[in-house]
Amino acid sequence: MTTTDTLAKARIAVLGYGSQGRAHALNLRDSGLDVVVGLRKGGPSWERAHAEGFHVAEPADAVRDADLIAVLTPDMVQPSLYREAIEPNIKPGAALLFAHGFNVHFKQIQPRHDIDVVLVAPKGPGALVRREYEIGRGVPCLFAVYQDSSGHAEAKAKAYADGIGGGRAMLIETDFKEETETDLFGEQAVLCGGASELVIKGFETLVEAGYKPEIAYYEVMHELKLIVDLFYEGGLKRMLEFVSETAQYGDYVSGPRVIDDSTKQRMKAVLTDIQDGTFARNWIAEHQAGLPNYQRLKQADLDHPIEQVGSKLRARMPWLNAGQAAPAAPLKKVG
Repeated sequence: MTTTDTLAKARIAVLGYGSQGRAHALNLRDSGLDVVVGLRKGGPSWERAHAEGFHVAEPADAVRDADLIAVLTPDMVQPSLYREAIEPNIKPGAALLFAHGFNVHFKQIQPRHDIDVVLVAPKGPGALVRREYEIGRGVPCLFAVYQDSSGHAEAKAKAYADGIGGGRAMLIETDFKEETETDLFGEQAVLCGGASELVIKGFETLVEAGYKPEIAYYEVMHELKLIVDLFYEGGLKRMLEFVSETAQYGDYVSGPRVIDDSTKQRMKAVLTDIQDGTFARNWIAEHQAGLPNYQRLKQADLDHPIEQVGSKLRARMPWLNAGQAAPAAPLKKVG
């Protein structure tokens, strides 16, 4: 008996058919599980899921007959989806599953006490979750139990993770607080906010010093992919193996001049805002107000000269336009 057998006789409702929703639904079905996709009728996702062979139903109808409901819609949609479609229809003892703990951790969703509430979060985008499954591998998954009404919540979470391929790689136990706060911090301080601002400030520094914008773009944005791929494949060790000694020395002596203890203190302030709920309150209020600041800040990024220069340069790189990735690792040595 495999862990997937825990859900062998269960009906799984996957709510949402975006990047993660589609990958989860396809992988679960290919694992032999019974899947229904819950979507608003008439949209492009409805047609796509139907064309790919799924039984598709309105969310409330999908929830009504399900033993496990996977909520894979955007964070800000989930509270109303829970109130309108899930809470009135989910069966006692059924499981409610999230791929991110934001709404449960910050009390935007307060689940009924007679249901299981679990989390399964693959550490990769939906396309990777699907691709790895198709070739017989999997993407590591975090899993957590928030509420165990049935006495089998952990087994259900692990079975779901196995169904999408996570058990082939690694399952890491966490809790909703840890997953939510670390995920938000990573996005804000390093992966999105930190990386974006580092690139922009590097570009501005070079251009303001009189260097060509095109050359600045290649040096601080385009070539970042080479380094990130090396980090992804083998951490600091692999990156250092593939960059020149000159680049290594510059790393050692100049990196700490740019990212220093004062940067770390500001990172701690970002983390505090996440931990005490300040970020969540601000983001919820922003969404309720119609996203005026979000739209303004987003447009400022899109209007930045690095994007104007970059769009012209990317148009001359046909492998990008064709959606083809550059080689996974550069030839020795970079820099």
